[in-house]
Parts: sequence; C-alpha cells; structure tokens
Amino acid sequence: MASTRRHFLRTTTAAGLYASALSAQENNKGSANDRIQVATIGLGGMGTGDTESSTAIPGVQLAAVADVYDGRRARANESFGKKVFTTRDYREVLARPDVDAVIIATPDHWHAQIAIDAMNAGKDVYCEKPMVQRVEDGQRVVEAQKKTGRIMQVGSQRVSSIVYKKAQEVYRSGAIGELNMVEAWWDRNSAIGAWQYSIPPDASPDTIDWDRFLGRAPKVPFEPVRLFRWRNYRDYGTGVAGDLFVHLFSGMHFVTGSIGPVRVYATGGLRYWKDGRDVPDVMLGLYDYPATSAHPAFNLALRVNFVDGAGETSGFRFIGSEGIMKIDGGVTLDKQPREPEPGNTIETFAKATQEKFMEEYRKKYPVETPNADSIRPISEEKFLPPHGYSDHLDHHRNFITAVRTRKPVVEDPVFGFRAAGPALLSNLSYFEHRVCNWDPETMTLS
Repeated sequence: MASTRRHFLRTTTAAGLYASALSAQENNKGSANDRIQVATIGLGGMGTGDTESSTAIPGVQLAAVADVYDGRRARANESFGKKVFTTRDYREVLARPDVDAVIIATPDHWHAQIAIDAMNAGKDVYCEKPMVQRVEDGQRVVEAQKKTGRIMQVGSQRVSSIVYKKAQEVYRSGAIGELNMVEAWWDRNSAIGAWQYSIPPDASPDTIDWDRFLGRAPKVPFEPVRLFRWRNYRDYGTGVAGDLFVHLFSGMHFVTGSIGPVRVYATGGLRYWKDGRDVPDVMLGLYDYPATSAHPAFNLALRVNFVDGAGETSGFRFIGSEGIMKIDGGVTLDKQPREPEPGNTIETFAKATQEKFMEEYRKKYPVETPNADSIRPISEEKFLPPHGYSDHLDHHRNFITAVRTRKPVVEDPVFGFRAAGPALLSNLSYFEHRVCNWDPETMTLS
C-alpha cells in the first residue's frame, strides 16, 4: 500500500509540475495569444474565487468586472487594481475588445443568457455550475456553443482533479468488478454552508441595480436578502440539487463515463433553516442508470443534509461485485473476497436430510486443511494527492489552456448539461412529488 501511495504522490506531483512548467513555457513565448484578458460577471464568493484562480495562471489578467452591487465593484478595484474596468451592465463587458474570455458567476437564473450573449459576442466562457437554471435552456446553450465555435467550460472542478482521474483509472482497471451501485453525499452543519451569507449594511436601491438582478425573475420589491442569499430562492437559484448534486453528478459521470440516468426521484424537506427560503435543506435522490458500453446498469443514491450534527463531509462509494472504491479527499480501494463455499442453512431440516445434504455438499466443496495459502486476502489501497493540491486551480488552468490552444475543454456544455439536467429534475421531482423520466442521449424529458 505504501509503495502505491508513494507512486501516486510521485506521478501526480510530476503532473502538476509539468502543467505549471507548460503554462510558464507558453507564457514566455511572447505571443499576443498567450496573454489572456478575462472579465468576471458576478463577483460574489464564487466569482472572487474563480478570478483568483484564473489570474494565478501566468499570462492571465483581469480586465473588467460586472456586478449589480457597487460594493463588489469597489472591492474589485481594491483587490485587482484600479485599472480594472467595472460596470453594472454585463453587456458593456462583452462589448470590450480587450476581453478574451468571461467568467460567469452570477446567480443561476442569469447563466444561460449571459453565456449565449458572451459567445455571440466572440468571447470564450467559463460558466459556474449549474450551467442552466431551467432544463429548457440547456439546448440553447449547447447550440450557441456549436454555432459560434467558442470555448466554453462549466465550473465543476472535479473533472479536472487528479484525484478523480486516479479514481477513473482504478474504475477502468476493473478493480471493483462489475459496478452495481454508487452512493454520494455532501453534508454540512454551518450557517455559511447553508447559504446564510453576509448582507452589507449599505445595501439599498442606490447601491444595487435591483431590476438588473431580477432579470427574467418575477418582479418583487427591493429586498437585499434575495440578492445576497439568492441560493435560498427558486426564482434565482437551484437549491441543494443545483449547488451540490451537480458536483456529484459531474464527478461520477467523469469516473464511470456515464452520460446520465433515465429515471429520477427525489424527496426531502425543510428541516432546520426556516429563514424564509423556499427550497429544502435536506434532499435525497435516487437515479436509474441504464447499461451502456462504458458501464453496466446501476443505481445512484445522492444525499445533501444541511443539518448534519457531525459537520461537513462529502464523498463517494462506488460499489462493485469485487470491491468498493471510495473518494474522500483521496481514493481508497477496499476488497474482501467472498467465501469459497456458499454455506448452508440446513439446521431446520431433519437429521437424515441434513446428512444427505452434507454428503452431496462435501463432494462439491471438500474440506481442505487450513494453510497459509488458504488465507483470503483483505486488501486496502489508498491514493492521496500532494499536500495543498487544488483542483479548482487545475480546472481554470485547463480552461485557459483551451483558450490558448483552441483544443476541447474537459467539461463542455454537453457534459455540463448532462450533469445539470438530472440535478434540475431532482427539483422537479421533489416539488411535484413524481418520478421524472430523462433521455440522457438527447438531453430531453421523456
């Protein structure tokens, strides 16, 4: 086990160093194509993190920021320099010739429209997950990317993670036998984890472009909690399914090569965070995956619980006929072979029947003298990434590499929609109390 762990650390560290060296090498070429100017639309928590990761890559600079709240635009200049152009209107960012790519980190209900507008304006796009808020918008984004030929990557970083790449390798090696079930969860027990984000004391109709925030959502009076805690509301967000289920779908699809389930059922409830939100804080989902060339038929069970007294945990269990692969910070492979004999349950039979049964049983399964060779191996292998590894940085590095080389991204709109689709159907199932049927090939309700 130690040698396996050392090998993983050695190879993954080398891969990270190679990627960094490649980025630096590309940056030092001096070509104008190596200098990438990005703009961020929506500079909240995710937008700030995305911008920091992107600008940490050599040759990438922040050119502009659009946000409906004045305070975040002021913070952009404090954090990234006074030369950064800021505006309330994202269309002004898209009109700038010095912007090569945009990061879309707005509330979910704006993702599709801004992504389409950006690609039509000739910009490459990094769009936070979920790619869309409504199922009917998914095909619009996919078609816009195909029509314009722009680079578009969706922001579920697990598909760029060396941990999930290792899990993919272990799965493809057949180490767990035939897959039959996957369990995944993301539990939390904190106010911030439950989206109780801070509301600035200067929030007012003067400092916030309220109508621009609302966009296509129903018109309601100014209420800053709806902007700063937008994930709590169906009008702007997608609940725990769109925030966290979508990450689990993305990671699982990447590991198994799946394109999605055919049936979706979700249940749950609002158990603790009764703060005016209209989405559940506990959700369970069950999904039927059909057999494909990449995997046998299997079932997926997802869970998000924002009221888990043990604190935040997240992970996977890929359950196969010959072992279980777990993802929890690293990758763990557990294997315990079955007994060589099937055993028996003859205690309730008459004694003569028991004797006759055992006579035939021992002909098929003779008693063997125990020896060292007969000890069944129970094995565990654990693979850990290097200390301080960031899949978020790798995801942005992959996007910037695609912008520079015009080669495919690791999570294009089709992949992104195949993760978002079943997540959004989880909400539909929950609120309408029904099973939803999905065609993962055509990405449509069936």
